[in-house]
Amino acid sequence: MCTFVPDTAIGRFMIDTNIFQNKTAVYYTLGCKLNFSETSTIGRTLREAGVRTARKGEKADICVVNTCSVTEVADKKCRQAIHRLVKQHPGAFVVVTGCYAQLKPDTVAHIEGVDLVLGAEQKKDILQYLGDLQKHESGEAFTSALKDIRSFAPSCSRGDRTRFFLKVQDGCDYYCSYCTIPFARGRSRNGSIASLVEQARQAAAEGGKEIVLTGVNIGDFGKSTGETFFDLVKALDEVEGIERYRISSIEPNLLTDEIIDFVSRSKRFMPHFHIPLQSGSDAVLKLMRRRYDTALFAAKVHKIKEVMPDAFIGVDVIVGTRGETEDYFEEAYRFIESLDVTQLHVFSYSERPGTQALKIDHVVAPEEKHRRSQRLLELSDRKTKAFYEKHIGQCLPVLLEKSKPGTPMHGFTPNYIRVEVPHDDALDNCVVTLRLKEWNDDGTALKGERI
Repeated sequence: MCTFVPDTAIGRFMIDTNIFQNKTAVYYTLGCKLNFSETSTIGRTLREAGVRTARKGEKADICVVNTCSVTEVADKKCRQAIHRLVKQHPGAFVVVTGCYAQLKPDTVAHIEGVDLVLGAEQKKDILQYLGDLQKHESGEAFTSALKDIRSFAPSCSRGDRTRFFLKVQDGCDYYCSYCTIPFARGRSRNGSIASLVEQARQAAAEGGKEIVLTGVNIGDFGKSTGETFFDLVKALDEVEGIERYRISSIEPNLLTDEIIDFVSRSKRFMPHFHIPLQSGSDAVLKLMRRRYDTALFAAKVHKIKEVMPDAFIGVDVIVGTRGETEDYFEEAYRFIESLDVTQLHVFSYSERPGTQALKIDHVVAPEEKHRRSQRLLELSDRKTKAFYEKHIGQCLPVLLEKSKPGTPMHGFTPNYIRVEVPHDDALDNCVVTLRLKEWNDDGTALKGERI
């Protein structure tokens, strides 16, 4: 059963937390860093109510699955994760939330073992829906209609390493032809700069050294509060205790020259950008309903490299979209090859129900999608390798991350080069100046030497 709940229907009331005392929970997250941040917030809510995280191998009383729905593969992984957790934790109360839950609540509710499905607007209020934690005969879903997804739920969570993830924005107003995210997360909205600065200060007080700014379309920040993303960047740069910020994926048309110039002289923002291109063909970009062309994208890359020659630039690319002919792909490949970027994140196009892309006639065969993906991944490897090797011999500050005893430690330079050093617990969450040397044994990082 799927119940559509207006955002005012579930009132704020006192919750008897006695039922949660000494209960255990496991959490499973799929998808983007924003999802991981939100799962962490859900976990904190349950911990404050008395629920502890289950130890490895321990049977949990509650399973929370935070889902993704960016591709059909993502949907499949969500279903597989739910089935696996139901099997691993027999009798557990199973809660599913996230994008897949919002888009397909009935489908998720009918998966065997699922008790509760929470949409985008409901997940922040998880305690109000858990009841007495008794298993349901069939899954019950609570979601809001798209127009009623309005609230911004704060989230600043510690990742599994040294960095925090600060959610600054949610939702998207862009409606690109291939994408379902606006239907899963609603319209663009954000927290206030004052509230986000306070969360950054709290992260610093907890020992955080690095914060990644996350959201769905972070450059669109300010729709709710009349502020701008540039205003936010300037304010966060003044927070004492945080040594590094990284801007997660930002649309090229929203990455202004003033932001780039500011980062180049910033005290705390790193020379590291992640910019979605999606296609290097202007014809395909139009079919995708993107809000820029290749000329604008190239200008942004040029601007970054002009003021930060050593900046790391990651680029998202989708291959095999409807309408991407062989000629268009070759055009895109040549354009991407010409860009001074560091790494490509390559995705094969996946048809999503309800999207405008389904109206485009030309369909790319799966085998051809795979071939195009492989070509771009090989190009990415060459670009990343060249970028790393250009920095061998340099001495750079590296924020080191905790590792298991007996295994090497890793960390990143300001421009996101991964560096490996021998294990030393004393270096966890410390910024250490290292000389970058040759590749490590598996070719995933450069070795670092204390100086």
